[in-house]
Amino acid sequence: MALAKGYRFPVEFHEAFPRGLVMVGEIEPDLEYQSQEDRARGKEQRQRVDDVTKLRQWKATVTDPDEAKAKRASFEVIFLAEVQPAPLPDEVLPGMRPIELVGVTASPKVMGQGEFKYLGYEYRATGVKAPNGAPRPPAAGSRAQGDAGKQAEPKAG
Repeated sequence: MALAKGYRFPVEFHEAFPRGLVMVGEIEPDLEYQSQEDRARGKEQRQRVDDVTKLRQWKATVTDPDEAKAKRASFEVIFLAEVQPAPLPDEVLPGMRPIELVGVTASPKVMGQGEFKYLGYEYRATGVKAPNGAPRPPAAGSRAQGDAGKQAEPKAG
């Protein structure tokens, strides 16, 4: 039996990222492309919805300290959840937080451009928690979804 195109392989977080990840910035809605014409008409941007799970997509930029090549060290992780995953409070530098992903899957993807293409992975997760399995304290106004490691806040706006 062959694997279907776009198959998502479940991955243990510490196998994929032995030294963990650092989130740079915040978790934001993953919005669909909007042309200049649509913007000029005042058409509201829509948030992407995952084709497989039918959950809303959120995204965050992360850095893998274990990656030797600087160009490949930072990438986006897609979060699949109905409500925006809550950011972690523990910043090591302004806007930088060590994180651990919950419910990680990886999909092979051709990356790069022209003759510099290579096989990479697109990572998705269902939530985020503090590193080393320590659940983070609930943020004001947040509500738990499932286990203690997954926290969520309603979408602003």
